[in-house]
Amino acid sequence: MIVLEGKKLSDELLSEIQAEVAAIKSKGGKIPHLAAIIVGSDGASETYVNNKVKSCERVGFISTHIKLPETTTEEELLKQVEAINQNPDIDGLIVQLPLPNHLSADKITNTILPEKDVDGFHPSNVGRMALGLPSYISATPNGVLEILKRYNIPTEGKHCVVLGRSTIVGSPMSILMSKNSYPGNSTVTLCHSKTKDLSSITKQADILIVAIGKPAFVTAEMVKEGAVVIDVGIHRIEDATKKSGFRLIGDVNFEDVAPKTSYITPVPGGVGLMTICSLLSNTLKAAKKEVYS
Repeated sequence: MIVLEGKKLSDELLSEIQAEVAAIKSKGGKIPHLAAIIVGSDGASETYVNNKVKSCERVGFISTHIKLPETTTEEELLKQVEAINQNPDIDGLIVQLPLPNHLSADKITNTILPEKDVDGFHPSNVGRMALGLPSYISATPNGVLEILKRYNIPTEGKHCVVLGRSTIVGSPMSILMSKNSYPGNSTVTLCHSKTKDLSSITKQADILIVAIGKPAFVTAEMVKEGAVVIDVGIHRIEDATKKSGFRLIGDVNFEDVAPKTSYITPVPGGVGLMTICSLLSNTLKAAKKEVYS
């Protein structure tokens, strides 16, 4: 069993981005600028956004972090988005999900200009990704692809089961893994909460990508011997033994599942770090006008 170390890979990627930004700066070019908006005080989201800001500093990006109260109205949030849309200095914008229930994630996402949508959630980017056109690929699925690629994990002809059908992870992941490319060329099954006899399907997976949004949901009896398991989930749970009072876990019961796998991602230290790298990579593309010229 090999643990797929997102920390090691993210360090490599961040160093590559940092070197490119330094080269741009030395030539007097445009320094990438990423803006992040977070509404409310979701613990996992705060951890994630703080890591994004630190990563921006590391690679030499400019970053703007806007924290809004839980009571922010949709009109107020849309005004913030529009202001950033109109700001030519800001290359990329993310609005951290999930949003409070009174706010429409779809409406907010659709308001972000496609050329600044470095999370890859706008319908324009999703459609271009599905058609194989230049696009910003959703940061988390792209992070998963990067892990598979950098560890040289075979995907062609493999049965890939994606657990979870969200538009952020599961659905784009299923499309990307079926594409005629590497990583890709897999036979893909997309499962979700209404799938009957779920374990019988997950046990067929050569590659199991889990984004179901339920802590420690996948157990050893759901996994085939020798499978590659990618855990996209992240949950903050109370833990009195920790100085912070909490710890982070994924959608997979790591201790239970790991001994059966050939490769597995940890939480923390796995997909989450690669997601941030993908986000920064998309922002660099935005600053260079590589996707929308």
